[in-house]
Amino acid sequence: MIGCKRPKVYFKKKPRGQPTTKYELNRMLKGRICKNAIMANKKNKSSEIGLFEHYLTLWVILCMVAGIGMGYLFPSIFQIVGRIEVAHINLPLAVLIWLMIIPMLLKVDLKSLKGVKQYWRGVGITLFVNWGVKPFSMALLAWFFIGYLFRDYLPSEQIDSYIAGLIILAAAPCTAMVFVWSHLMRGEPRFTLSQVALNDVIMVFAFAPIVGLLLGISAIIVPWNTLLLSVFLYIVVPLIIASLWRLKLLKHKRDNSRLEKVIKYLQPFSLAALLATLVLLFGFQGKQIITTPLIIALLAVPILIQVFFNSGLAYLLNRQMRSPHCVAGPSALIGASNFFELAVATAIALFGFESGAALATVVGVLIEVPVMLVAVRVVNQSKGWYESRIGVVPYEECCPLE
Repeated sequence: MIGCKRPKVYFKKKPRGQPTTKYELNRMLKGRICKNAIMANKKNKSSEIGLFEHYLTLWVILCMVAGIGMGYLFPSIFQIVGRIEVAHINLPLAVLIWLMIIPMLLKVDLKSLKGVKQYWRGVGITLFVNWGVKPFSMALLAWFFIGYLFRDYLPSEQIDSYIAGLIILAAAPCTAMVFVWSHLMRGEPRFTLSQVALNDVIMVFAFAPIVGLLLGISAIIVPWNTLLLSVFLYIVVPLIIASLWRLKLLKHKRDNSRLEKVIKYLQPFSLAALLATLVLLFGFQGKQIITTPLIIALLAVPILIQVFFNSGLAYLLNRQMRSPHCVAGPSALIGASNFFELAVATAIALFGFESGAALATVVGVLIEVPVMLVAVRVVNQSKGWYESRIGVVPYEECCPLE
């Protein structure tokens, strides 16, 4: 990363009332160096944007439409793929997630994780939004929209089940997919990894009590096999693969050129896996989307509001606390996304496969990727405004990892 850090020059300050040629030359030199660095950064950044990234929104829309159409026309194919699962975890989907996150985990040097403590403000804000705001804000939104505003347009016998599903969805913060969102907005990878690991630990102890409190159920059935296997498949395994691969790439090289070349080579495959995931998710529910579009649209309303509310809250709190933008972005996205495998499995275990709760969690799955891509776009486009606050360290100084 080419920084904009000005070189130290030890000319004396310009005496008052007396022009100094060296002083004027020094100022001109500093200005040109900074201007050239900024232009070089912009040029490098634009040259790194490939065909997938440049038209990502178009690809996402096309994949959603293709998934819905294929799922409606060829439901048997998607049913076969959907049955390839262990503890409600779809294995083809797990492979696609590996392809998405392993290239991003290659950037993480585990030895440097101790440096994450400097981002303690971002960690605290993320935990506050994830566990102190998100489940309770979703409960209020669900009770208002589903239990009151949209009640007449939904099956009356499923109202409570829909509300329960939305609460379960919000009580499970995202894990693996966060690495994708963090990568797309140039987030600090060490912070992202440490925050995901911390959320996983807290989830083991806090998920059941929070869901039980909000649903009024004393004995919550937590699908521990799904929870533990998800953490193992989506975090532990890809992290081990990426760490061993990184060590091998850096073993006989004094610089990072070999590692950077591999990451650049894998990037198109990572984005292709993201698009394939979209096709699968929408294909699994293609028939249901076409047959019950109104119910799905109404269930999506509180989810959309919750995503933008929590991500915006985390983003603004980080700016108020002067966290770097490369920390505020992942913090906002972690606070908005969901651990959909755990949510779907819990809803099925508590209410059944054909319940409204299960459908509500599935709707969360469907809108997760497109909505989070919108959030990523907002975070990226507001970087200049974010860093305009006095005391916020620019990206080039705090996160020079790419």
